[in-house]
Amino acid sequence: MKITGVELRRIAMPLVAPFRTSFGTETSRDVLLVRVVTPDAEGWAECVAMTEPLYSSEYVDGAAEVIRRFLLPALPRNLGVHDVGRALEPIKGHRMAKAALETAVLDARLRATGESFGRFLGAARDRVPCGVSVGIMDSVPELLDAVAGYLDEGYVRIKLKIEPGWDVEPVAAVRERFGDDVLLQVDANAAYSLSDAPRLARLDAFDLLLIEQPLANDDLLQHARLAKRLRTPICLDESIESAEHAAAAIALGSCSIVNIKPGRIGGYLEARRIHDLCRANGIAVWCGGMLETGIGRAANVALAALPGFTLPGDTSGSRRYYETDITEPFELVDGHLEVPVGPGLGVEPIPSVLDEVTTSMEWITL
Repeated sequence: MKITGVELRRIAMPLVAPFRTSFGTETSRDVLLVRVVTPDAEGWAECVAMTEPLYSSEYVDGAAEVIRRFLLPALPRNLGVHDVGRALEPIKGHRMAKAALETAVLDARLRATGESFGRFLGAARDRVPCGVSVGIMDSVPELLDAVAGYLDEGYVRIKLKIEPGWDVEPVAAVRERFGDDVLLQVDANAAYSLSDAPRLARLDAFDLLLIEQPLANDDLLQHARLAKRLRTPICLDESIESAEHAAAAIALGSCSIVNIKPGRIGGYLEARRIHDLCRANGIAVWCGGMLETGIGRAANVALAALPGFTLPGDTSGSRRYYETDITEPFELVDGHLEVPVGPGLGVEPIPSVLDEVTTSMEWITL
């Protein structure tokens, strides 16, 4: 396959409500879309980097720059989908940028051959159960109202963002209000230290599915020590940037569950490798989210249909985040989203909507 050109398009997507985590509050997304054009088809992808380097070291301006200056020149003139990762390997880091480029190439190839993203990855289901991530609120009553709304919509699992000072009380309130039958988990986004273990152990009383990334991203040893002090299973997110990281975490006993976010680990091919590794070692996995538009959501839903994804992911419906998505919206049905079956991602941007939200566009001829 030969790439004739690449479009880097920035779009502005306001969120339906502010989304607060332990590292900041988002009210809108500045999204970088990558469109790869070949003689036979074009492919789309979404870079999940945030505007500022708060979740990770990557950010949108930097992702666009590294794609333009380093990643595109590194690609061979003729390439298959597996050649992208090999060609980009000498460039250190920048996994979100690499993931976007590789995914766009993969989408173009699959559209040309008529194969769906899910079938290529090895999807075992035609729909996936969906959870929802609930940000930090100003008050417990506000949180309870939000959770009630999501349960009424049919979400099968609730994830609460937590931080020091907003942890035990909100979790206890949700359990008391909605009972033990609700699948409930928490996400700390690395907001705690090992000295907080006694406080985190208080969460054991609420029968949580897991506690996600309680400690620092780069500290697998401390997570292993914490795991011995908690009954609640530990899930790693930011700590896992590759299959090698996942293997190390499993060997050390740092976690018993892994949240696979394709953008964070360099793409969907690496995501499949981590899935296979975890499945072989009895480690549960689920698909995380980065407030994706329909482009990124389509790919995530396809990934979440692989057999090792045994826990509901953050693959929420479109209206959880956006009044109007750039693709046909993903609609929740009985707590599930259908896996797209069309060629490639199975979705594409609606031109009129895309034009309305576009803030800049750059065409690069190869």
